[in-house]
Amino acid sequence: MSSPTTMSSPESVESMAHAKPPVLEVRELKTHFFTRAGVIKAVDGVDLSVGPGEILGLVGESGSGKSITGFSLLGLVDAPGRIVGGEIRFNGEDLRGVTAQRWRELRGNDIAMIFQDPMMTLNPVLRVDTQMVETVLAHRRVSRAQAHARALEVLTKVGIPSPQERLRAYPHELSGGMRQRVAIAIALLNDPRLIIADEPTTALDVTIQGQILYEMQKLCRETGTGLIWITHDLAVVAGLADRVAVMYAGRVVETGTTTDVISHALHPYTHGLIASIPTPHTRGKPLDPIPGMTPSLLNLPEGCAFRTRCSRATDACLQGPQAVEHRPGHWARCWHAGER
Repeated sequence: MSSPTTMSSPESVESMAHAKPPVLEVRELKTHFFTRAGVIKAVDGVDLSVGPGEILGLVGESGSGKSITGFSLLGLVDAPGRIVGGEIRFNGEDLRGVTAQRWRELRGNDIAMIFQDPMMTLNPVLRVDTQMVETVLAHRRVSRAQAHARALEVLTKVGIPSPQERLRAYPHELSGGMRQRVAIAIALLNDPRLIIADEPTTALDVTIQGQILYEMQKLCRETGTGLIWITHDLAVVAGLADRVAVMYAGRVVETGTTTDVISHALHPYTHGLIASIPTPHTRGKPLDPIPGMTPSLLNLPEGCAFRTRCSRATDACLQGPQAVEHRPGHWARCWHAGER
């Protein structure tokens, strides 16, 4: 294992590595939920950056904090939760202090989000064409006919058959997979500079999923749109993302290029995620799951949050590890990173 070098932030070097200034820079983001049972630190010091045209895969188990991170970036965290620390800079603008009016200008235009549940996006009592046209008109000075043509164009792009008919339908008249494709199309309507996608292809069949992933990659390459793809599926990330950030218990525990993280994983949690994926080589053999359960965010273990499930854990893990760069652009938050 190469000698590690401790530095202030795993994203500081990555940010400088971008040829252009990052679309999004997140520093020490903290989002806590204040409940009667105590304070839940759902996001506890997350660092991220996304460059123009770059796809970042945000990976982790349920409860790791990846979806709350996405909601935080768009200012969509409701009480009893709130952002209590850190910076969120979009094209250099600090979003922590913007007004409600500024958020209305940004959401759906410069920054779009694709939710896991399409009914969080779609209004059940409005036809698809009404919702899509109004989304365009809210941010662009175009005619209703031009907005309708744009809606038809984007529905076709996401692989919806007979898009003209689907525009006249209500959400309840569409299948779950069709509703999700409509939700993805709405996110693409105004050519946003950043898209946050929260497991948007979970409800889609494999062929449509592949088509959507291809279109998202193409969009990012051609328009310079940054994309954060939130998922638990490393197989999807392997074929989609340029870089990967692995989250556990509200923190990014490993980050680097997709090739580095998947081929040369440093953190034992990342190793566990990879080992639990079925492959042709494991056919007929039992999978190797990560033991135990994700700890309660109300009662995290002292030191490294993963140590109670980790085969490498020692007394050193009673102290919280700092992010360390083990190879250029490849960081891990572990005292025993790279060991087998």
